[in-house]
Amino acid sequence: MNWRELQEKNITLVGGAVSGGLDSCTVAHWLRDKGFEIHAFTVDLGQPDEENLDSVKDRMLGSGATDAVILPGRAPLAAAGLKVIQSQARYEGGYWNTTGIARPVTVAAILPELARRDIGVLFHGATGRGNDQVRFQLAANMLDPTIEVYAPWRDPEFIERFPGRLQMIKYCEANGLPIRPARESRYSTDANFLGLTHEAGDLEDVSISPEFVEPGMGVWPWNAPDQSTLFTVRWERGVPVELNGERLDLEGVFLQANRIGGAYGVGIGDHVVENRFVGVKSRGIYEAPAMELLGRSYEFLLQFVLDRRAREFFEHVSGVISLQIYQGYWLDLATRAALAALGPITRMATGTITMKLYKGRVYFDTAEDTPEAMPHSLYTDDSSMEAMGAYDHADAEGFLKVLGISAKNLGARQGADTDL
Repeated sequence: MNWRELQEKNITLVGGAVSGGLDSCTVAHWLRDKGFEIHAFTVDLGQPDEENLDSVKDRMLGSGATDAVILPGRAPLAAAGLKVIQSQARYEGGYWNTTGIARPVTVAAILPELARRDIGVLFHGATGRGNDQVRFQLAANMLDPTIEVYAPWRDPEFIERFPGRLQMIKYCEANGLPIRPARESRYSTDANFLGLTHEAGDLEDVSISPEFVEPGMGVWPWNAPDQSTLFTVRWERGVPVELNGERLDLEGVFLQANRIGGAYGVGIGDHVVENRFVGVKSRGIYEAPAMELLGRSYEFLLQFVLDRRAREFFEHVSGVISLQIYQGYWLDLATRAALAALGPITRMATGTITMKLYKGRVYFDTAEDTPEAMPHSLYTDDSSMEAMGAYDHADAEGFLKVLGISAKNLGARQGADTDL
């Protein structure tokens, strides 16, 4: 869809999901000049790079928006972040997809506001080469199939006018738009309190070290304190309720874990060259201290709770959910079914885990392994090398004889590969 098609449908009101950054200011002003009335919506996701979200409103109004509104989104983002941790959903096994999970939260907050204002078009500034365009589009389509989604970066006329960030900067400067000093920025950042995503600019050159990135949620691991610290998380039925003995609500848990984890370099600077959904590779630098700290804690807890078959099941479902988030399908049936399937596991995740943090690394330290503190733990003394537990060493004789039947047949009739 291009802007002319909107005008042909007599559409003049458009609502934007905006961050107040370079793309947002450029798109808002450009559309205003095409005759559209711009309503800008920013969802409060606890953006660490914004000291005051009212400054986003000011930038959007200064870029031609008729009005600019800040919407609440912290509670649903915290709830979604917890589900990501509970499912251990890391994309391609590497990083916590904090941007991907924030997009459906953002769209869900904005669509009711569009309906109240009788606005039938949602626009966003996501690039046509990336994943976020998919996430915005699919979330909007699933939540309100009647909504039109306009993506300037897929409009040939917009692309011709703004083939890259440099042209957008020049446009904003020529029109006196209140953008940040983008010329001084060597990369682009997307932020919420679950994590920061740094991409574009000099980060696209993989021959350049990413050390020029200034962490926004902590310090690089090598700049972390030389001494370690202990960090304790109390989980109750899959929910973190205490950090270092302090009872906190979910949002408070994330904020506190960000502060402590970031100070020790935890989850700061994960470097990923990933496979985008559109079929190209991209490089990013990611920060997610709380997600990494809480995520590792939860994984340590699962090691006590899951037996072998439950672990295999969990790993499969985790992979499904991770891909669903990345590809923009967080709201669909497969995700709901996968999360529901993890329900019995989540409800058994009760326990207290203490970890040692040191220069970006998270090590298991101790667990309160008592029936009261960790009621569903399967860790017993049956594996002990001492004379305890119900497992009789001699009982393994028959077990090994059964396993040996097939091993002997293989050796006798097929042989073993001695070159391995």
